[in-house]
Amino acid sequence: MVGRRGRYYPAITPDILLRAYSIGLFPMAESADDPEIFWVEPEVRGVLPLDQFHVSHSLAKKMRRKPFDIRFDSAFEQVIEKCAEPAGDRPSTWINATIRKLYCELHAMGHAHSVEAFEGAELVGGLYGVSLGSAFFGESMFSRRTDASKICLVHLVERLKAGGFTLLDTQFTTEHLKTFGAIDIPKDDYLEKLKKAVESPHLKF
Repeated sequence: MVGRRGRYYPAITPDILLRAYSIGLFPMAESADDPEIFWVEPEVRGVLPLDQFHVSHSLAKKMRRKPFDIRFDSAFEQVIEKCAEPAGDRPSTWINATIRKLYCELHAMGHAHSVEAFEGAELVGGLYGVSLGSAFFGESMFSRRTDASKICLVHLVERLKAGGFTLLDTQFTTEHLKTFGAIDIPKDDYLEKLKKAVESPHLKF
């Protein structure tokens, strides 16, 4: 992981967290069991340009069958809990109790949001992130059914584009995100885009 890191302690508040996002920092924990968090400031930042978002033909075909009931902000706490759970491809996560508490508080303030995929009454996929100005900072996603989190991402982008958002921050890029058009940009370029986004009026998600 490239970038500045610094230890922080539980005195962090939601307002401090929003301020951190506004200057290019985000928090992580060493593990789900570690009560402390640290700030991360990558030298290279992952972003998903909203005007270059790409959906594969196979995923678009699956979405036309509407395999899941997609909802927004209806199960935020469940989504972050699911994201914090170990999974087959992710035996441990960086989401600890401190992070869960802070983001639930941000959700109550209208600054953290979730997209959820339901199969009947069961939550089978989702993602969550933070909104500030015209920026959305993607935090984590999970999937308990094939393509559930991918379909949530497509719905997230559609919602952001409809709402006038200008920046979708993915923190880092992965091969998974690159298939949708995610790219890496230098920190200075990211901070320039971020400054413009957070100085704009806070958009409704």
